[in-house]
Amino acid sequence: MKRRTFIQHTTAAGALIGLGGLSLSSFSPKTTKKITILHTNDVHSHIDPFGPNDGRNANKGGVARRASLVESIRQENPNTLLLDAGDIFQGTPYFNYYGGELEFKLMSMLKYDLATIGNHDFDNGIDGLYAQLPHADFDFVSANYDFKNTVLDTHVKPFKTFIKDGVKIGVFGLGIELEGLVGKKHYKETVYNDPIEIAQDMSRILKDNEHCDIVICLSHLGYFYKNNPDKVSDLVIARQTKDIDLIIGGHTHTFLPKPTIEKNSVGKNVLVNQVGCYGLYLGQIDFYLETGQELKAKGTTIVV
Repeated sequence: MKRRTFIQHTTAAGALIGLGGLSLSSFSPKTTKKITILHTNDVHSHIDPFGPNDGRNANKGGVARRASLVESIRQENPNTLLLDAGDIFQGTPYFNYYGGELEFKLMSMLKYDLATIGNHDFDNGIDGLYAQLPHADFDFVSANYDFKNTVLDTHVKPFKTFIKDGVKIGVFGLGIELEGLVGKKHYKETVYNDPIEIAQDMSRILKDNEHCDIVICLSHLGYFYKNNPDKVSDLVIARQTKDIDLIIGGHTHTFLPKPTIEKNSVGKNVLVNQVGCYGLYLGQIDFYLETGQELKAKGTTIVV
């Protein structure tokens, strides 16, 4: 992708969104810190780009192109995190043949910082997932999957924190209920805990105990279920918690050209984003922080 075209895509971000109420004029370029969050979801073992005859997905995607985009954005802002919201596995013969090794090695080459676990990441069983962990030079988080009686015990943490330019970012993971989606023999003794209660606890811990400036939920719950609006989803999590700034979602393959703005339990804005599937798009959220001021953000989706 030519640099000019790339800049056109990345500057087509939405308006600056207040996560607490601060006008753009309040910013001073000398004191404002910018943190960039890049994210993918439901890549489903798509390593190569789609071909020229693949309908609406023609000439999109591919790990090499994503790598170029990520590298360009990191050069512009070194204070960048790259996250994935699960379902890394299953979807092409690469997974059938290599069992996830190639996906984890490539994500490591792209220097992913963190990922959560989707239901299809159990498709070779929990032992198959565990066997591929040595190929992942990044960590996994899931707060509502209890792995203590499985081989993943101690290998998956509930949350992880990062510090970029003095800004502390906390990220926790949430996974969808596996029963009915994944065979019991595949997830074995994994215990599923209520995502809403866990999200309330995790966000409080990250905000109050860990003193994070930005709290991110990395979710594989699904964006929203119109036919079952009470089913736990990203929008439901946003509405029923109060300390989350951004929910990065997966599972429902929902394409959002820009993040949804949802009100949390105390009336503040929460960003919810998901970028479809198969590595066709890369999500980008830019957070702006200024001493003594509220957090601001803007987001966009970049075509790969």
